[in-house]
Amino acid sequence: MICTLTARRLQPGAYETFRAAWTPAQGSEDPLSRWTRIYHCRNVSDPDVVISFGLFEGTLEELRQAQAQLGRQSQVDRIEPHVQQVLLDGCYEVIEQLAP
Repeated sequence: MICTLTARRLQPGAYETFRAAWTPAQGSEDPLSRWTRIYHCRNVSDPDVVISFGLFEGTLEELRQAQAQLGRQSQVDRIEPHVQQVLLDGCYEVIEQLAP
């Protein structure tokens, strides 16, 4: 399993417009169906800091293919105007699950 994770500082008050821009364009197949879970989390003391992460069942190569189908670069381009700073961005192999 692979965890995709990005932490961002949004433009002040931009969560709703960020969230709308984040949503992928819908085609004939749900582009997010390969992810087991996807979360957006807001910092409780600074709501402009948002962590987005998803759990992907598959290999890194399959993830890259799914991201290409999703139009990942287009998604990044759409959300960029709402982002002040990317704090962390990457793909991480899940090596241990501590709770169900």
